[in-house]
Amino acid sequence: MALEVNDTNFEEVVLKSDKPVLVDFWAEWCGPCRMVAPVVEELSQDYDGKLLVTKVDVDSSPGTAVKFGIRNIPTILFFKNGEVVDKHVGAAPKAALSSKVDALL
Repeated sequence: MALEVNDTNFEEVVLKSDKPVLVDFWAEWCGPCRMVAPVVEELSQDYDGKLLVTKVDVDSSPGTAVKFGIRNIPTILFFKNGEVVDKHVGAAPKAALSSKVDALL
């Protein structure tokens, strides 16, 4: 299951992770976010133990969204060693996100 992160624990959970991290920036009112949410959950199960899958609610954690220049949601950032190495904006099919994850591993 995807882990909820926020302005308070983002650095500790995401930036200091020893595994690659997928971060889904979303909001409750966002239709495309709701479309991509099941895909993000599937990825968290498919890559369990190899990839940390997290979610950031941009309404409750605006500082993190601003820090990473999130202007449209859903935006998925891919981190490795505390650095953003890839990005996807908008809803995406599972295959597209899986290929980005595979490139990280």
